[in-house]
Amino acid sequence: MNVTTEQLFTDAHTEGGYLPEPVPEATLRALYDLVKWGPTSANCSPARFVFVSSERAKEDLIACVTAGNVAKVRQAPVTVIVGMDMAFYEQLPHLYPQTDARSWFAGKPAAIEATAFRNSSLQGGYLIMAARALGLGCGPMSGFDAGKIDQSFWAGTTVKTNFICTLGIGDPAQRRARNPRLAFEDACRFA
Repeated sequence: MNVTTEQLFTDAHTEGGYLPEPVPEATLRALYDLVKWGPTSANCSPARFVFVSSERAKEDLIACVTAGNVAKVRQAPVTVIVGMDMAFYEQLPHLYPQTDARSWFAGKPAAIEATAFRNSSLQGGYLIMAARALGLGCGPMSGFDAGKIDQSFWAGTTVKTNFICTLGIGDPAQRRARNPRLAFEDACRFA
């Protein structure tokens, strides 16, 4: 795989629409096989993913998103729900066997919440970069009822929704002009 910084950053856009091409299951498996290697604190890996592509599941998800996101989810070949497992620490004896990292979190809801949110967000960022590396376009979004998504897609689990992201081959005709970004001086400083 020969990936450029343009493919990952400067030429990549948040997709406004997609070409009518499916995303094969093999591509989604390859996507996760890249995402899983991204670093998280104590290798906690709290992100969980649901790849929504069937018409029935899309309709369930559409019932959970705001009006402005309905068409985006409907048109996208796949929308991934990025969740955060609030019991991630139960996997730490396997994922981080060097020490008793589970004890850092068990019975500590504030630590669980902060760590699950921070690290599942990181993993969601890795998902976007991995998708771009595989030639997919992405449309990360808020604008949904997390409680409804949790009931529809995570019921009976310890997972909560963090954000959603459409995936597919982007349609260049539906891209908007790139919005400005902050200059180094506006976003950074040295200490």
